[in-house]
This record gives sequence, C-alpha cells and structure tokens, in this order.
Amino acid sequence: MEISVDDMYKIENKGHDMGFLKKFMMENAGAAAVRRLVEKFGSVEGKEIVVNAGLGNNGGDALVMARHLAGHNANVRVFLLGTPDKIKTEESKWNWSILEKMKSVKLMPKPIYSAFVDFHPDVIIDGILGTGITGEIREPYASAINYINESNCFKFAVDVPSGLDPQTGDTANIYTKCDMTVTFHKMKQGIPKRKDLTGELFVEKIGIPPEAEDGIL
Repeated sequence: MEISVDDMYKIENKGHDMGFLKKFMMENAGAAAVRRLVEKFGSVEGKEIVVNAGLGNNGGDALVMARHLAGHNANVRVFLLGTPDKIKTEESKWNWSILEKMKSVKLMPKPIYSAFVDFHPDVIIDGILGTGITGEIREPYASAINYINESNCFKFAVDVPSGLDPQTGDTANIYTKCDMTVTFHKMKQGIPKRKDLTGELFVEKIGIPPEAEDGIL
C-alpha cells in the first residue's frame, strides 16, 4: 500500500502522541537503513563512508546511521550542511550531541566540497533533503548533491533521494541518483515512479504502532 506524504506526517505525529516518540522512530529508521547497507556489502568494516546530513529529520536519520556504521567499524565522516546550532529538530540535535562524544566519527560541519575531490569514499549516504522539498535547491545543498553525483562509489539514500518529491515523483532542478534507497513505514506515492533515481528500493518498519494509522488510512 502506498500512502501520501501528508498521511505519513499525521501517522508519525499520532504515534508520537501515543508515546512512541519521534526519537525512537529516528533511531529505528537509521538502524534499519544500516542493516540494509551491511547486508548489501556483507561487511562495512574499514570502508570509507561519507554521511551527508541536512539540518532536518532526514539528516537526523543519517546521523543515527553514522553512529551505527561506526559500531560496524567503518571509517565514518559526517558532512553536516550547516552549523550544529542550526539543526532544526530536537531529535536531530540529540543525535548530533552523541556523535560529538565519539572519537570514532569525524564531524565536519559546513564542509567545503571542493576540498574533497581527491577523497574517494566507498559509500556516500544521502541524508540531505527528505520529504519536505519545495522550490529550487540552493547552496549548500546544491554542492552536496553535485558531490554525490560526481563521486564514483555506492550511493545510498535515506527515505528518498534528495531533490525527488516523494509525493509526485517530480524532481527539483537538481537531484541525487542513488544505488539504493530505504524508505520507512510505508511507501510514499511518488518514490517508486523514479527507480532510475532510487536504485534498489526497500520499505522498513520503524516501530510505529498500527493504531497510529486509525482514522488516517
């Protein structure tokens, strides 16, 4: 069953109101995404992984991924698209604060992407823009998307490739082209229309009670 982005927001909010907090949804989303990635590679130990994290909840999912990937002994760098004080949600701030205490993860707020043209990661995580894209994509997001598309490695999208509207399947002026996308709870209507951008596509449950859908679906 495919659902609208608006219904997904409502289901998340209702689940949160039931006591299944959004920080738990974020934790389970990031953990499920890492399980898919590890399953794909067999092991990520020693792999160079760049996590591109926006300042919203999509970036928060990616920050959870960074912590789990470090636990799998990957070499993780987090490119945060802004300064930590600009992180938009409590859940994402909380996950950033954990990473700040971890020596195993390199944190790079406001990265200058042109400085990394000679750095060749094995995997790049796209946690830049999630479901709420509107209008033209500007800096620093444009540089991050171009960096992903110009890199010759495995590209993994959290929830939706950045620049793809998960409701309509339309794209912004620029967008990422990924090898694998893991979306959460239920498939959003526009995502399967663009398999050329999502690559392999999976839907993972993140613990939201089915009762959170009552009256919405």
